[in-house]
Amino acid sequence: MHAIDAPANSSSPVLPGPWWRSMTRYHWFVLMVAALGWLFDCLDQQLFILARPAVMQSFYPGDASNPEIKSARKAGADIATSIFIAGWATGGLFFGMLGDRIGRAKTMLITILLYSLFTGLSAISVGLWDFAFYRFLTGLGVGGEFAVGVALVAEVMPNNARPYTLGLLQALSAVGNVSAAMVNLSLGLAEEQGMPYSPWRIMFLVGAVPALLAVVVRRYLKEPEQWTAASTSDLKEKQLGSYVALFRHPVWRKHALLGLVLGFAGVVGLWSVGFYTFDLTREIQEKPIRAEVRKEFEAKYDPAILTRAIDPKRDQKADPLNEQEAEISRLFSATVNGRISRWPSYTSIMFNVGAFFGMFGFGALSQQIGRKPTFAIAFISAFASTLFVFLFLTELWHIFVFVPIMGFCQLSLFSGYAIYFPELFPTWLRSTGTSFCYNVGRFVAAGGPIIKIGLDSMYAGTEHATRYTGATMCFVFLIGLFVLPFLPETKGKPLPE
Repeated sequence: MHAIDAPANSSSPVLPGPWWRSMTRYHWFVLMVAALGWLFDCLDQQLFILARPAVMQSFYPGDASNPEIKSARKAGADIATSIFIAGWATGGLFFGMLGDRIGRAKTMLITILLYSLFTGLSAISVGLWDFAFYRFLTGLGVGGEFAVGVALVAEVMPNNARPYTLGLLQALSAVGNVSAAMVNLSLGLAEEQGMPYSPWRIMFLVGAVPALLAVVVRRYLKEPEQWTAASTSDLKEKQLGSYVALFRHPVWRKHALLGLVLGFAGVVGLWSVGFYTFDLTREIQEKPIRAEVRKEFEAKYDPAILTRAIDPKRDQKADPLNEQEAEISRLFSATVNGRISRWPSYTSIMFNVGAFFGMFGFGALSQQIGRKPTFAIAFISAFASTLFVFLFLTELWHIFVFVPIMGFCQLSLFSGYAIYFPELFPTWLRSTGTSFCYNVGRFVAAGGPIIKIGLDSMYAGTEHATRYTGATMCFVFLIGLFVLPFLPETKGKPLPE
């Protein structure tokens, strides 16, 4: 049998010294496959976040200074985000249960194929509702992949390596996010140079590439010995992957409900606040970039013709542009859009540079001071850093200083979820329980963008409504602090059997 085909689990010998000395070749293989699955999962999420403004601009054409068009675009983006998150939650619950019933590797294969296929199909969307439908189906796969991936890694790794490898699993997801930002940046530059195709459609086609990983999963990845033993023993009587069984047991029920609140705080904070930082940077820079591009065009074209070509108040039906004016208008819009897209790309890159270190750092710190104290530090830091960014971010250099700090604090929480949630449940409910904690909160989080629409309306008279909406909603991070005292400390303890 080939070396990587030899199954290994947490019963593998723990060698003295650094954690990585206990890792075999198969351990590293499992970590690589699980990390790639989650990395591509996060690539899809980030492609959606970065492409969202351009998608809505395509569905609701016209000048952004028109209040009705601007409002329609923002509402459409929020609706699509809510539906995507609802799909994520639904898929998480279903595939988390399936992961306990049919196995981690088989379920991972299904989820990777699902999110890859419907990410690619998102590229052919023609309106908000078919786009939202594809995003819901994509969300099914995205939500299911996390729970089975972390359950797989948690059960395969030696006990001393488990928190570090799970932290590394989450940290490497930042590579997927940065890759999405680089794709967005490259396509934005291409659009600025006159690329004839819609960049956002190409972005979603790129998101279909992870389907190739399914070949590796199908051929080489084996089920963990812990799950195999549980699925063939009298544990079958305990109903593998059953939500009824999860809530019948008082300890697992308590862990599930409190873990749900813990996950809710970070999920809502990231999806209803953190990821809107990219929209904030676009909003802040739209006016100065339009003014900058206009100056450049004034040096090339007659000012009177230019003014008429880019006048947002002109009635396009009653007063259509001639061929020259229409071409100037098209070039102007392409240049502005391409240049504006740089800001969210820079923001995403710096956000995820900070996130990489934050996610790996959570695992290292939690192994020193415990899971619960590390969570407390992370929640308070996420609140403070996010509030600061939304209130004070204005200049380009702020993106390279303050946004990485925010990414470090916000995403460290998700490393905590990957490490902590599998430690709260036994083998026969591990994927189910982890998925419940991580995903049920997303049903509530799906309402976050709807709440954001209301707050945006409340702050509509301000120059940048997104700034004050985000600052208001960042208080959600503090909710996690209230349940920490009632949860167990799992540092140094083996996984429940």
